Amino acid sequence: MDIKSKRAVIFDMDGVLIDSEKFWKQAEYEVFSSLGVEVTEELSKHTQSMTTSEVARFWHEKYPWENAALDVIEQQVISRVIELIQTEECSVAGIKKFIEDLKLKQYKIGLATNSPYRIIQTVLDKIRVTHLFDHITSAEFEKQGKPHPAVYFTSAKNLDVDPQFCFVIEDSHSGIIAAKNAGMTVIAFTNQNPDIYFDLADDRIISFEGPLPAIFN
Repeated sequence: MDIKSKRAVIFDMDGVLIDSEKFWKQAEYEVFSSLGVEVTEELSKHTQSMTTSEVARFWHEKYPWENAALDVIEQQVISRVIELIQTEECSVAGIKKFIEDLKLKQYKIGLATNSPYRIIQTVLDKIRVTHLFDHITSAEFEKQGKPHPAVYFTSAKNLDVDPQFCFVIEDSHSGIIAAKNAGMTVIAFTNQNPDIYFDLADDRIISFEGPLPAIFN
């Protein structure tokens, strides 16, 4: 068996497969503002690496509202993000062929995200890559989301690949910490921005367009 058949590339989702940060900001602003929350740019920075349930709790603690359960509000945010993904252009350039090229090299392909599970299929459908993934997982089913490494350990287990043979593509500090703490090789994705560096990352990809980086050869 080719050794690469026992290696995997695990993708983060938001900011790696699709450019969705603006959708989360918009959805959170719309939903929480309607409840009387004063959603500021400064406070929103604290929620960027949180799971959706953590975000709902964060805003409720800052601006308590009545007559709306946290899980209901969380689902409203998710539903709005799904609408935006379905109707707006958000695919990261070159991502589909990049994954196809990895499959040709016999890498297993995984997805590990802090986003809720029900949003994943919308994203995979958007960029037409569902058939390319061997396993998908969400931190929704873990006790802790990133930067805790649990979601990456779960992904490696379900891909049947030892963490030391897993490559992770991440675009956030918390995600990089999670993958490093899982004992994986981490590649920072900067989405066309050559000025972004993550000291903890093992390598960097500026764009998915063009040939596969040498680290995958």
